[in-house]
Amino acid sequence: MKLQKEAVLRFVIGGLCGLALMVIAACFLEVLTGGIRGAFHAPTLVGHGAEDRFGSYGLALLIQSVLIFALGGMAGLATLPFAEDGKTLLSRSVLHFLVTAVLFAVLMVFCFGLLPDFLPQWLGTLLAVYMVVWSGRYVGWYMELLAIREKLGLEPVPSPLKWKETLPYLFFALLLCDVLPPVLRLLDAPDVPVLTGLLLPFLLLPVGGFFSGVSLGRREGMCPLYPVLCFVCYLPMVFLLFNPSALFHCFLVGGAALLGNAAGALWRRGRGADRPV
Repeated sequence: MKLQKEAVLRFVIGGLCGLALMVIAACFLEVLTGGIRGAFHAPTLVGHGAEDRFGSYGLALLIQSVLIFALGGMAGLATLPFAEDGKTLLSRSVLHFLVTAVLFAVLMVFCFGLLPDFLPQWLGTLLAVYMVVWSGRYVGWYMELLAIREKLGLEPVPSPLKWKETLPYLFFALLLCDVLPPVLRLLDAPDVPVLTGLLLPFLLLPVGGFFSGVSLGRREGMCPLYPVLCFVCYLPMVFLLFNPSALFHCFLVGGAALLGNAAGALWRRGRGADRPV
């Protein structure tokens, strides 16, 4: 109940801050453009073309204000303390971003006249900013959690995204993704590259990625950085040995590592060996 009251309070405060920023931004733009044209007018609060789009200035201002208030409220909710367990933290973060992205997209398209063709770039920028802010908050939360557990004499929690637990598998990923392909290229026939054209992408990479992921998952549970590690390690080979059309190799080894890691994590959970996240 206390958390719900705090969430409502932060949503309202964030919404009011959003409305205040809308007014400040409108005044700033009027000062800037008025100085250029040599005449000042009352600031226009609604976005370009919104009045024609909604039929009246009042309706456009109302809809825009509601959307900006909601966006500000979502920003206020982002300041709530992180959840204590990884599943809840991930699910809440994904849901929060999806709601924020929908509100942002509706505001930009219907109130500010953004062409839908440019929406993916804006949403990509929003995601990048969101990830940077989220990562900064996560690191702070994790360090606080470490300090608390250390004072209580409890077992250390896994590293952020289990990067320390994943690190020992870096050697295997380098062997599979960066050592094996050049060796096979040297052994391959120049006219019919069976080893690098068929055996490597459709057998060795998926099998190696899958079973190494299973091994990691059985020992440490779900480690989301390992599939990314396999993808990134193989990426230079795409351009050194092949061409951009071979980019699907990265998805083969990364996807196999993800599936294997998930399978290993499920096996570990079935054995009741998961540590608290």
